[in-house]
Amino acid sequence: MRHATEHADVPTAELDTALRGGPFHVALRAAIAARGLPLQRVQHHLTRHGVKVGVTSLSYWQQGARRPQRPESLRAVRALEEILRLPDESLIRLLTESGEPNSAGRPSARSYRSLVEASDVLNQLQGDLGWSLDGGLHTLGHHERVRIGARRELAGLESHHIVRAHRDGVDRFLAVHHGDPGSSPRAMVVHALENCRTGRVRLDQDTGVLVAELLFGTRLRSGDTFLFRYAIEDGTAGVSREYIHPFGFPGGQYALQVRFDGAALPARCHRFTQHSPAAPRSGRHELPISGPHHSVHVVEPRIRPGLVGIAWDWE
Repeated sequence: MRHATEHADVPTAELDTALRGGPFHVALRAAIAARGLPLQRVQHHLTRHGVKVGVTSLSYWQQGARRPQRPESLRAVRALEEILRLPDESLIRLLTESGEPNSAGRPSARSYRSLVEASDVLNQLQGDLGWSLDGGLHTLGHHERVRIGARRELAGLESHHIVRAHRDGVDRFLAVHHGDPGSSPRAMVVHALENCRTGRVRLDQDTGVLVAELLFGTRLRSGDTFLFRYAIEDGTAGVSREYIHPFGFPGGQYALQVRFDGAALPARCHRFTQHSPAAPRSGRHELPISGPHHSVHVVEPRIRPGLVGIAWDWE
């Protein structure tokens, strides 16, 4: 782990300022200049780290003509932090957090750090429950219904899964819920609605992560399909502005519906995707709110690893 104290060998005021406020290309250019490395040498160091990036791409990045987006490019940015002796996540953060507030006076996305911290906690909680990889289940279909309450809070969700076992003996699923900042997992309630019952529940108060074991009551054989449904009551945080669902494995169809209370309708909504928590958001598309149902939705015909979400702005 590198620390900010290791940054003392690049003490220029320009670099310090750029790392604090960005933008990314200015910080990258200042870091390369402070180290006194020509781009060919930077490329050589990246190659030694197992990352292939052309000198032209590096030049475009530091000019602001292009931004790293592909997974390989994001690996390069992480390697650059080490090569240029910068603090952990200093460049990645500038890619994922513009630092410019939107019309609501808040950052446009959850921070990379908060998503990574939640992911680390989730791995620990899943390990505590003996869950590894995909649990022996392949998702054929997943429909999620999220409710936003009259206080603009994430009131709860209902999740309907269709899965197929790809090994013998599978008898459970781990439901994961990541509450909004300030949420209290201790006050959340898990309801097993159909073809399952609630088993062990684990939570982390700091990150708002809750993991619940849903027991099928039967052991599936490889190739068997299974349908189950559960709900989570939340309503423990403040104003909600987005809902994100991460996927670690490919699968079938995913549908996400967000329904708003008629007394608290947002000004606008849009969908988005991310290849990873460190990647910039893409696939933005405005979503009209249906009049009688006060809802918006997205449908992904095929699940791919990454994140899918809906965000909204309040007046």
